[in-house]
Formats: sequence, C-alpha cells, structure tokens
Amino acid sequence: QVQLAESGGGLVQPGGSLRLSCAASGFFFRNYAMSWYRQGPGKERELVATITRSGDSTNYVDSVKGRFTISRDNAKNTVYLQMNSLKPEDTAVYYCNAKYGHLTYWGQGTQVTVSS
Repeated sequence: QVQLAESGGGLVQPGGSLRLSCAASGFFFRNYAMSWYRQGPGKERELVATITRSGDSTNYVDSVKGRFTISRDNAKNTVYLQMNSLKPEDTAVYYCNAKYGHLTYWGQGTQVTVSS
C-alpha cells in the first residue's frame, strides 16, 4: 500500500539545522511532485516547499527562502528538506505530500521544535 514515512524531526536550538527525510513506497515515486507542508500550534497547514518530478524546479514559501532546501532522490524514492538557521516560528509538525493529477498522498508527520 501507499506509504510516506517522514523522519528526522526533533528538538533543536534557534539557529540550528535539521534534515527531514520522507521515504515513499507503494506508488511510482518519480511521477509525483513532492512537497513539504507544516502545521504549527494553532495554525492552519501551510505549504513550505515543492519540487517537480525531475527535481529541476523548486518553490518555497517566502518565510523559508534562503534557509530551507528541498531535494529528491528518485533512485531511493525519497524526498528531503534541509532546514538551516531554524527559528522558533518554524516549530510545527512537518508533513510529506505526493501529488499527481487528482491523486494525493500524505505522511503522518514529524514534529520539529525550535527552542532554547
């Protein structure tokens, strides 16, 4: 069955870094655009970053531009989110998303907490 398994979350101090991973299975990964979303406490879920099927184009929400980098390895069916210069406002549950036409899949999420 379809599975998106996020990992790499945790507690980090402001200014620190984390690398999230999302391992996909059960569908043809390289056909899907991949995204990372997040939902902070008391906030709605927001799109953080997207990468095209081939990985040749990416987009970011303004608040993470220059700090976060999305990438993918189609040979490993995995998408990554490198997060640098983390701020307390980055605290959220981060979700992996796969989309192809009307098909969309979600992971269970991984908690990222930025606090001193």
